[in-house]
Amino acid sequence: MFENLQDRLGSILNGLTGRGALSEADVSAALREVRRALLEADVALDVVRSFTDRVREKAVGAEILKSIKPGQMVVKIVHDELIEMLGGEGVGIDLHAAAPVVVMMVGLQGSGKTTTSAKIAHRLSTREKKKVLMASLDTRRPAAQEQLRQLGAQANIDTLPIISGQSPTDIAARAVQAARLGGHDVVILDTAGRTHIDEPLMIEMADIKKRSNPHEILLVADSLTGQDAVNLARSFDERVGITGLVLTRMDGDGRGGAALSMRAVTGKPIKLIGVGEKMSELEEFHPRRIADRILGMGDIVSLVERAAENIDAEKAAAMAAKMAKGKFDLDDLADQLRQMQKMGGMGGIMGMMPGMAGMKDKMAAAGLDDKLFGRQIAIIQSMTKAERTNPDLLKHSRKKRIAAGSGTDAAAINKLLKMHRQMADMMKMMGGKGKGGMMKQMMGGLAGKMGLGGGMGGGMPDLSNIDPRQLEALQKQAEAAGLGKPGGGMPGLSGMPGGLSGLGGAKLPGLGGGFPGLPGLPKKK
Repeated sequence: MFENLQDRLGSILNGLTGRGALSEADVSAALREVRRALLEADVALDVVRSFTDRVREKAVGAEILKSIKPGQMVVKIVHDELIEMLGGEGVGIDLHAAAPVVVMMVGLQGSGKTTTSAKIAHRLSTREKKKVLMASLDTRRPAAQEQLRQLGAQANIDTLPIISGQSPTDIAARAVQAARLGGHDVVILDTAGRTHIDEPLMIEMADIKKRSNPHEILLVADSLTGQDAVNLARSFDERVGITGLVLTRMDGDGRGGAALSMRAVTGKPIKLIGVGEKMSELEEFHPRRIADRILGMGDIVSLVERAAENIDAEKAAAMAAKMAKGKFDLDDLADQLRQMQKMGGMGGIMGMMPGMAGMKDKMAAAGLDDKLFGRQIAIIQSMTKAERTNPDLLKHSRKKRIAAGSGTDAAAINKLLKMHRQMADMMKMMGGKGKGGMMKQMMGGLAGKMGLGGGMGGGMPDLSNIDPRQLEALQKQAEAAGLGKPGGGMPGLSGMPGGLSGLGGAKLPGLGGGFPGLPGLPKKK
């Protein structure tokens, strides 16, 4: 979503940080470029104006600390103002009310209200162990009520039985009553939308609000609609009084201006963002993390949280034990590749790594995209169990059979085997004798620095038990180590000219000996 803006701001701010001293003219020239970049990203004009005015005021009169270059100070000011524009602190769905807490979903037709209702219900039931009831109040759109019922069945969420002929306000009253009798903690009302804002729609919303007395009124807006989404939020807030926003399609290739403008224009917090089509692909909106991503500083905290959700703790522990003995076969490699795919693939992970945002294009040019992992998994799956355990068995005739089975060629198989050998050698080094092996010492040391204590695999912390405050501490650790600066880079990355062979060096805690299982990728020939 923010890639274009990230590239533009990154190049502008990198130009500033490279200089020893800054004049007022330098700051003004840079802010002109920042203003242009924000306007091109479709951020509202008044928001851009107030943003650049605040940055200029602070940057020109800034007291430069001795240890910080003037350019870095400007980057910090831009970063802080970006966080302020996005809302300061993240705000979640407020459930502090007498049960059943009524959450009313409003918005235009096609913005993703029904799917988002199901995603929120799934999130509340799995993460917060709430008993949720969903009810569709959309009597106009064909099969809208049936769609919500089916989504509820998929996610194992209760839905209100459909009674044809009832009005939306009657359905809302019945839903609240049914939730009260059924002992539900939360009831989500999925209201009808239109293709545009009209008077009957607003009257209906007001009636539903009066009958159901919702604690939260969430406006679902499509982030790809640009400034129209901002005008929509204003209109709904004036007539119904929204308490927060949910932005859908944040994984799209839009310019991101709506997301940046919404909070500043409406004064309402963005509570959740939809980042994909799966039921689990709904994230809390954290202004600091989004600002970090926009300025290329990465988002270690979200990456670790994503890892905690997607990585099987038992598998990770078994893998760590295996690696401690220096063992690593092709089945292990396939597991590591699958873990990467679960966590959003190469692009998704790189966007969250400090100083790595600019690497994605270089990696694509080197042919290292997510399709590569799919091909590698296909090659491994075309082998017999004996071949996966002992790759030395793979002679010419066997490679020919595997190439035919996986739709690849012998060269691709040889590259995979070379990569596996490099990783296996690395595992042997890490599982070496003396004080529990290099990997154990490294991971234990990192855990100690973070104050996370022991855990999986002899010193690796268990991600499922990490407190959110400890995750924030991890982000600060990364910044203190110089990883939170645009272009700061990650340790273990040996630069592009020789390929990406050093990628296996970047470590995150609890991820089975390596940055989400990312293999030491082969050098580009």
